[in-house]
Amino acid sequence: MSLQQRRAALGKHIPGGADGRRMLWTTLVDKTGTGLWATTGALYFTYVTGLTVTEVGILLAVSAGIGVAGAPVAGRIADRLPLTRLMSGMQLLRAAAGLALLTTDHYALLLAFAAAGSFGDRATNVLTKLYAARVAGPDRVRYQAVNRTVSNVGFAIGGLAAATALGVGTTLAYQALVVGNALASASAALLITRCGEAPASSRLVTGSAERAPATRPKSPWRDRTYLLFTASETVLFLDDAVFKVGLPLWIVHSTDAPHGLAPLLLVLNNVLVVALQIPLARYGATSQAARRLLVPLALAFAAGALALSLSAVGGAWTASVALTFAAVALTVAEMLHSVASWELSIALAPDEAQGAYLGTHALAASAQRSAGPLVMSAVIAVGPAGWALFGAGLAATCLAQRRLVRDRLPSPAVSVPSTTVSHD
Repeated sequence: MSLQQRRAALGKHIPGGADGRRMLWTTLVDKTGTGLWATTGALYFTYVTGLTVTEVGILLAVSAGIGVAGAPVAGRIADRLPLTRLMSGMQLLRAAAGLALLTTDHYALLLAFAAAGSFGDRATNVLTKLYAARVAGPDRVRYQAVNRTVSNVGFAIGGLAAATALGVGTTLAYQALVVGNALASASAALLITRCGEAPASSRLVTGSAERAPATRPKSPWRDRTYLLFTASETVLFLDDAVFKVGLPLWIVHSTDAPHGLAPLLLVLNNVLVVALQIPLARYGATSQAARRLLVPLALAFAAGALALSLSAVGGAWTASVALTFAAVALTVAEMLHSVASWELSIALAPDEAQGAYLGTHALAASAQRSAGPLVMSAVIAVGPAGWALFGAGLAATCLAQRRLVRDRLPSPAVSVPSTTVSHD
């Protein structure tokens, strides 16, 4: 088979048709820009605009707090307006906010521009997920897995480019990263205009014989089950804080493992996600299958946390092995949770209010970003027992969520036909 034939065959296996493939290219461009900024934003404010460490911390915290509103606001609007237009608008907002940072070193203006960019970023994330749910129809779980894999590739490309610029370390290099991120957002906005508008509801095109009960509230804020589900998701999203905050601090302060192991474990996490996220998507191909994933998810969380606890015992070699096992187990947990979370967040939402519901669900990840560092600090302060308690808490949350959603899923809960996720 020629290279061109292989590419054509690969394209046929990507859910969502031509529009789905175009949106994946958009994701790659968008996340490459995000990778440029994510690792350098704090340094830009420090070395280019001259802010103190305290000022940078406040700016990032406040702008992120304001940005949290982007997900629920955009989700609610998306139930009423064309989705692609709204997505393009949010990308242009991000581009404009990024370029505006270059025009001033006034603190209030920097805060306003950073908040606008954060708002657009959180809005874009939930709108992209909503578009995936609509355009991929019955293949939405597999499409989201492909999208997540592409996102990781984009982050890696952007991160490598940022590392090169950081090696230069000049003001011009930092400014180039800001411009690169803005251009990526503007390019994503342009690419989105080439994508067709998706159907208004993903569940209407699943072909399922039955649907979930029609008595669901149209507002997620009146839906007790969905709010409890979102609250439990905040806990399960803490795996992100483990890799970004917990592992590095634990390795440095509480184990005999070499400090250089920390970035290597982050690389391992990225590689595993890129390699395994799509194959694992088949195990959450229906709503009921996604619910069943919560049991192995609980086991993976417990195993990873226990390994972290044991890494404080013994010498450098023992600690390194335990930490590597923990990273693998928690990466598996991350991927399983991604599959289950994505399917259940859609399956629990009524057709006519999917945007509003997904916007509310996105608050879980935002809340975790604020609470995660504090939780990690508390766990590390307790010591090895802290990780054991942390793992037990995550496992218990998985099992509680499994019981919570039991009576709210469609029956039969068909989201992806088994033949569409085969890799044979």
